[in-house]
Amino acid sequence: MEAVRELSGVVGKAEACRALVVPRGSFYRWCAPKPARSSRPCSPRALNEGEREQVLRVLHAPEYVDLSPWSVYAALLDLGIYHCSVSTMYRLLREGGEVRERRNQLAHPRYEKPELLATGPNEVWTWDITKLRGPVKWTYFYLYVMLDIFSRYVVGWLVAGGQTAALAKRFIAECCRKQEIEEDQLTIHADRGGPMKAKTTVQLLADLGIIHSHSRPHVSNDNPFSEAQFKTLKYRPEFPGRFGSQEDAVLFCREFFPWYNEEHYHSGIGWLTPASVHYGTADEIVRLRKEVLRKACADHPERFVRGIPEPPTLPETVWINPPPEKEIEPDLAH
Repeated sequence: MEAVRELSGVVGKAEACRALVVPRGSFYRWCAPKPARSSRPCSPRALNEGEREQVLRVLHAPEYVDLSPWSVYAALLDLGIYHCSVSTMYRLLREGGEVRERRNQLAHPRYEKPELLATGPNEVWTWDITKLRGPVKWTYFYLYVMLDIFSRYVVGWLVAGGQTAALAKRFIAECCRKQEIEEDQLTIHADRGGPMKAKTTVQLLADLGIIHSHSRPHVSNDNPFSEAQFKTLKYRPEFPGRFGSQEDAVLFCREFFPWYNEEHYHSGIGWLTPASVHYGTADEIVRLRKEVLRKACADHPERFVRGIPEPPTLPETVWINPPPEKEIEPDLAH
């Protein structure tokens, strides 16, 4: 229409409408002044301003602020009071942007991410419980495993018919006794299963002078070492689909865990065995490996164009959830 109006100033309205294929009636209606819209009349049944404020005061009152409009409506009727309909209550709340959950609910607690550091054996342990399928469907045995995160050494294991706080207490106490754990030496990390959070378990750790740590709810990455160890267990070729009895599960674990601790070369600890790291023979093994590589290089130097290779070394620190690296501030002295 703007184009028609501009062209009509040159050739006239009729010619402009004909040239741009616009009906003249439409163009005239578009040019005519628009009548002002009359405001919608207020219904005689609507609440006046005072009544609206009174309803909002009731909805905001301490005894009703946590209730839904339906609950407020029912409570007022029981007191012999009627202000307005439920839909009107909702409309007044909607105009104030208050249509939401009105109940004063507890928010989910904010769980801190556990950050645990180990620089040697018997500083941080992690433990968990996994199911082993029994002889028939829906039957299970439960394997408790305690693992040192620095050495990956399994310091203790237990196969039981259930998960109880009493078993967890006995299991932890026996692991600490075998490793001769002293007070304020150890931190034990676990998820938030029932036996892990049981009062008897927490009390035992306090009596032994052990710090306890828990994963955040529904965050499996907070207990990665136990999860990885269970994967190694269940992906062994000889791991059965089902165990015929609890004794069968015990016999399997008696063969698996010595292999895992003393023969299994672990990628996370420089392809050393957990036992060698846990009991302090890893440095000597790494030294002997270097001697072997040095001798091989001396015998055939043409095969080592990049010099003597270095064997994998043991990490100096092991973290559960390492903190983000802080940015180094630039040196402003020069």
